[in-house]
Amino acid sequence: MSEAPAGSPQAEKKDEFLPRLIDALVDLLETARDWLRQEAEATVREKVVLPLQRLGLTLASAAAAASLLALALVFLAVAGVIAFGSLIGYAWTFFAIGMLYLIGSAVFLVVKVRSIQR
Repeated sequence: MSEAPAGSPQAEKKDEFLPRLIDALVDLLETARDWLRQEAEATVREKVVLPLQRLGLTLASAAAAASLLALALVFLAVAGVIAFGSLIGYAWTFFAIGMLYLIGSAVFLVVKVRSIQR
């Protein structure tokens, strides 16, 4: 068994085969890497990004609704003070509002203490 001389066509084919095989394997691995990246990106977008966006929109909507509710309660409180103030006097109106807050905080405190003791 003799090997082909260095300048023969068989030696050139042999010399070209290995680099071409390596280049083909590199291309295959790059294609597989690109495919995996695309699949991972799609999965992350579908499973993480979109639910987080929906959650953010829900929280923003809830915050806007809560702000409107707080503003409405302020207007109702002012209207109540003006209405009761003209009927029973402003001193008695503020006294009644203070008593309502005091009774409400006592009820809340009792409920919390009982839930903690259980």
